[in-house]
Amino acid sequence: MLHGLAAATTALVLTALLAALVRRLMLRFGRKGPGTVPHLGGIAVALGTLGVACSGPLLGVAELGDGVAPLLAAAGAVALLGLVGDLRPLGVRVRLVAQATAATAVVALAGLSPGAGALAVLWIVFVTNAFQLLDTSDGAMGAVAAVTALGLAVCAIAEGHPGHGLLLSVLAAALTGFLLHNWHPARIHLGDCGALFTGFLLASSAVVVHTGAPGGRTTAELFALTVVVLTDTLLVLVSRHRAGRPLLRGGGDHIAHRLRGLGLTTQGSAVVLGVASLGCTLFGLQIHDGRLAPLAVLALALLVPAAVVLLLRVPVYGPASRRRTPRARTPADPAASVDLAGGRG
Repeated sequence: MLHGLAAATTALVLTALLAALVRRLMLRFGRKGPGTVPHLGGIAVALGTLGVACSGPLLGVAELGDGVAPLLAAAGAVALLGLVGDLRPLGVRVRLVAQATAATAVVALAGLSPGAGALAVLWIVFVTNAFQLLDTSDGAMGAVAAVTALGLAVCAIAEGHPGHGLLLSVLAAALTGFLLHNWHPARIHLGDCGALFTGFLLASSAVVVHTGAPGGRTTAELFALTVVVLTDTLLVLVSRHRAGRPLLRGGGDHIAHRLRGLGLTTQGSAVVLGVASLGCTLFGLQIHDGRLAPLAVLALALLVPAAVVLLLRVPVYGPASRRRTPRARTPADPAASVDLAGGRG
């Protein structure tokens, strides 16, 4: 317990300091215009998490145990991929192949069967990018990811994986330290480096922790833990398809943007998403503990399409979005930023 508290505290403070340092360096040496918020804050989250996890045993603040090192190596590779994408946009195919390769390495070491392993790889890649897509509003992704990490940490400890539980607690603390700089008005953004690192580490840890657990319970639990990001992804894909917009192009059409369209502030939308994630996480933990049957997750599954239908009613594109055919984009188009191809939506 003391080791866990020391590791989490160290990760929180280290990440907060690193985020401030990265911001200062980017403002001084970066090639951004006046008033632009730096977007390489993910370096702080990745280094804060990996730094405490790797040096913790030497400093006496963390004992991660066996099986964690390969996961850290794969997550570090994904973070590096994201950093390259932040500096120079990468094609979607390159990004997905690299993520799938890292996920395959994690799944292979977990000892899953070929069929289950293939599904796990697809799920890891999907959830990784779902978290990246959510990083479009100050504080939103950090709040959801921190809550999810804590929920998975409880599951890991209950399943007899204290090392993974400690790692997830360190990640949650690092995200909290970053939120000190990312809460609205944000002074720095995660960027692809931090968003992909966070999503991959959460998804991969979930697979490793639940290896050997009953399939029905695991499916229901993981759905509950990630329902917020899954709903956001579904909402965005449906919305862009209906509006005739490229699916991989960014825009202000995520849950956080629509909540602001309903009158919430940026801080309020982040709080709502964090609270929703907390509620779903607690729901998942009830399934994990056996207090709820796996079929109880159907209640959440029914809420997802209902939420999508309701949120689709919030206008986000303007009058031109009513056209169903794709339209030419100009540099002035605010939705011309890229989601999966790199950059903030």
